[in-house]
Amino acid sequence: MSFEEEWAGLKADAAARMQLNSAPAEGPGAGPSGGDLVVHDDELGKIGHFAYRLHNNLKADGKHARTTTEAAGTSLASDGFELGKALTAASKAWDKQVGTLTDACAHISNHLDFSKASKKKDDEWVAAQVSASKIAGYYDVPEEDAKPSIPKAEGPII
Repeated sequence: MSFEEEWAGLKADAAARMQLNSAPAEGPGAGPSGGDLVVHDDELGKIGHFAYRLHNNLKADGKHARTTTEAAGTSLASDGFELGKALTAASKAWDKQVGTLTDACAHISNHLDFSKASKKKDDEWVAAQVSASKIAGYYDVPEEDAKPSIPKAEGPII
């Protein structure tokens, strides 16, 4: 088998398994368990905590060599080496990338904190609605559109 044939076969196998920017064509509940996406609070908490730790570590360690690299780049550039300009440019690009990644980690952490709080509020609202409906079942509560029965006065009204 030639390289081209083997390469074409590998590409076809990979294309059959790969899905980019899409979901399976089946409808909801078509997953292996037959259910929708389920996320538990403890899982959100772990992911949020890791994102927070990664944010803090990147903020501290991601810029660790910045001053040294920039100093070396400036020194080499002043001595006439093109490598100095390239090193300074690489340092700036690295700093920008670290900033972007740090912002993304902060966004993930904040979003998961918000999701947990929002889910908790939703759960509390549902619990309150269920409790209110159970209470209403114990009492003779008239329908909303029912008119109250007011007895009519008999005889002359003074």
